[in-house]
Amino acid sequence: MTVAIITGASRGFGRALATALAERGWDLVLDARSPGPLEEVAAGLRRHGGAVVAVPGDVTDGGHRVELIAAAWELGGLDLLVNNAGVLGAEPLVTLGEHGLDAFRRALEVNVVAPLGLLQEALPLLREAHDGAVINMSSDAAAEAYRTWGGYGATKAALDQLSAVLGVEESGLRVWAVDPGGMRTKMLAAAEPDEDLSGVPRPEDVVPGFLRLLDERPASGRYAAPSLLEAR
Repeated sequence: MTVAIITGASRGFGRALATALAERGWDLVLDARSPGPLEEVAAGLRRHGGAVVAVPGDVTDGGHRVELIAAAWELGGLDLLVNNAGVLGAEPLVTLGEHGLDAFRRALEVNVVAPLGLLQEALPLLREAHDGAVINMSSDAAAEAYRTWGGYGATKAALDQLSAVLGVEESGLRVWAVDPGGMRTKMLAAAEPDEDLSGVPRPEDVVPGFLRLLDERPASGRYAAPSLLEAR
């Protein structure tokens, strides 16, 4: 049985990916800060027959990260780590000249430090897995200069570099930094509340690109989900 940890799984992309993996028979360890919504998601996914463990908490808490790994160990190991939990830093987004430094530090902790910390805890189990994999959620803001996206984009650029180096250091793993493209999520709505998101893809529309990575197992690197979808 394959086991995945997915952070930020109570809504948006995390929930959509968890649903797709549960439908494929994966066992799951799910993280989110709000216990009620997380358990609601977990309960719905258990109908697919696999084990689904809800572990509410904050990914910036080292003790919580240990709990996630322990839950995976109890399920038999860890095949996939998905670092999806993230924050904008400022809601709505603001220019760098206006960006509060405390908010930026919080974004760095959630978007960069916490994924690295969870990865460090997960490495022993991932190394034991057959073809273990890591998905770090990136953004086009990590590579493009969009007004007001500088703080968030900087955290994702840092995560991209961590992913690239990990791919070199851990040659037995697949390490993918994936830009999902625009998604109709609460996070995007909070980032740009005046924007019309009706034409933006839903998380469920983007998930097949990620499933392609899991099916085809390409080399470690940075990928864009829209390109993966176009090539199917």
